[in-house]
Amino acid sequence: MVTALDGMAFAAAQAARVGWFLAEYRLSARMARGTMPKAEGLAGGPQTADILADLRRLFARDWRNVRAGFYRLPHDLLPRPGRLLADSRRYFGDLPQVNRRRRGWRSAEVSADGAGLPDYYLQNFHFQTDGYLSDRSAGLYDHQVEVLFGGGADAMRRQLLVPIHHMLGARPAEGVRLVDVACGTGRFLSFLKDTHPMMPVTGIDLSRPYLAEAGRLLSPWRRVQLVQAAAERLPLADASADIVTCIFLFHELPRDVRHRAAAEMARVLRPGGQLVFLDSLQLGDRPSYDGLLEYFPRAFFEPYYEDYIRDDLIGVFAGAGLAFAALDHVFMSKLLLFEKP
Repeated sequence: MVTALDGMAFAAAQAARVGWFLAEYRLSARMARGTMPKAEGLAGGPQTADILADLRRLFARDWRNVRAGFYRLPHDLLPRPGRLLADSRRYFGDLPQVNRRRRGWRSAEVSADGAGLPDYYLQNFHFQTDGYLSDRSAGLYDHQVEVLFGGGADAMRRQLLVPIHHMLGARPAEGVRLVDVACGTGRFLSFLKDTHPMMPVTGIDLSRPYLAEAGRLLSPWRRVQLVQAAAERLPLADASADIVTCIFLFHELPRDVRHRAAAEMARVLRPGGQLVFLDSLQLGDRPSYDGLLEYFPRAFFEPYYEDYIRDDLIGVFAGAGLAFAALDHVFMSKLLLFEKP
C-alpha cells in the first residue's frame, strides 16, 4: 500500500527528473545551433508551457495508477547520482558527432558489425553514433530518449501496465506469457517484472548490444528470455503468446516491414490474446502537436517517420486479423489495444 510519504517522494523525484532532462535538452539545443533545419512551411507546434503542462498531467496519471495498484512505484524512483552524471557526460561527449552528422545529413556511418541484419536497420537513427549496433549506443540510448521527451519516456512506457493489469484480472501472472517486440534495453520489461515478477516474458530485439544491456537490467528477475530477431520474422510458434507488447518501434520501420511485423504479432498471439501497442502520435491525434511531428524527422534522422505519422495503424492491424479495442493518447505517444478473435 502506498502512503502519503510515497506520494511526496514520487512528486519530488519526477519534478527533479523533468528539470534535469529539460535542462539537458535546452543545452543540447544551444550546442546544435546552426545544425538544426528551419521549420519553414510547417504549422506551429506546442509551446514550452504546453509541454510542461502535458508532462504534469502524465506524471499525475502515473501516480494515480500507482495508487490504484495497477503497478508499483518505479524501481529507480531515486536514481544513483553517479550513474546519472556519468550518463550525462557520455551524452554530451557524443553530441558533437551527432551535430556533425546532422549538419551534413550523414546517416550511414554505422561501423559496427551489421552482418545478417536488414538494410533498413543499418543507419544512424537520431544521428546517434553506431546506430543501434554498439555497446556505446546501448549505454546512451535511454538517456538520449529521456532528454528528447523531457524525462517522460519511462512514464509513457508504464501506461502499458494498466491494460495488462486489467487483462490479468484474477489470473495468476505465472500462467500468462508476454512477448515484448523490440524490447531495446529492457526498460519496459523492468517495470513489468517489478510488478509481476513471476510472469514469463520474452524480449525480442535486433541489436545484440541492446539485448546485453537488457540482460543486465533484468538480471534481478527470473523467467526472462531475450532473443535476437526481427519483428517481421518472430522465431515463435503460432498462438504461443497471451500478450504481445510493442513500444516505439513502428515509426522506425519502412511501411512494408511495418505491415509484416503486424502480421507476425497477430500470428503469435493466442485466440483471445491482446496486443498492447505504444508509439508516437500521428497527424491529427493532437492537432497542436502536428507541426512538431512534421519537424521531428527533419531534425532527428528518422527515415520512416514521415510515412508512419500518415499510416492507418488500426487498418494495418485489422488487415492482420486483430480487432481494435481501445485508443488513448499519452503525452507525445498513442496507446492502442487490439484483440485476437
